[in-house]
Amino acid sequence: MENAIIKIRGLVKDYPMGVTYFRALKGINLDVQQGEFTGLVGPSGSGKTTLLNIIGALDNPTQGEVEVLGYQVDKLNHKQAARLRNENLGFIFQTYNLLPVYNVYENVEFPLLLLKKSADERKEAVIQALEWVGLMDKIKSRPAQLSGGECQRVAIARAMVKNPRIVLADEPTANLDAANSHHILQTMVKLNQELRTTFLFATHDDKVISYLRRAITLRDGMIAEDKIIQTT
Repeated sequence: MENAIIKIRGLVKDYPMGVTYFRALKGINLDVQQGEFTGLVGPSGSGKTTLLNIIGALDNPTQGEVEVLGYQVDKLNHKQAARLRNENLGFIFQTYNLLPVYNVYENVEFPLLLLKKSADERKEAVIQALEWVGLMDKIKSRPAQLSGGECQRVAIARAMVKNPRIVLADEPTANLDAANSHHILQTMVKLNQELRTTFLFATHDDKVISYLRRAITLRDGMIAEDKIIQTT
């Protein structure tokens, strides 16, 4: 599709294993449009996280072309890849990746410091993001003082704080109970609808899958199914 903000052609990813290699992705072709709410679904080892990391310029393809927001990810150097991530992408990881010496406010603020936003702009954006995820009462707490679910909500606020064009989420509800999962997913749906933020998940969680409008099933490093889900 010509207007796709993610375009992937012939993507192959190999990982060395002694004298041989493991092929994690086997010729992926994929387009994602602005404003989609899409998931890469499938069992562990199917290639979901590998594909998400390559789209996010966190890993390099072995073969093929990967274009994100007009950038040829497979041709970016480290500095260019970092700029793409800082300016346009939000990440939500299964393992949070929070800075332990920073409190909640400072963890969420961190991406805005990289973008050299003013103090007033940062404060407004951080408070809005923490309100989205319901953590204003934990604003001065450090990660060690939070539950796993609260840490994940901080990570989600950090991903959203700069209003990125694309949010890449790897099992974002893995450490959340059902109520928190639905709260977070409803927040993401609202952001997707109001801001046209594109969300791309890697997940096998039925709660996440129930919110998707498109599900791309991976099996053994290949796209087995790509279907539009009719939502009410």
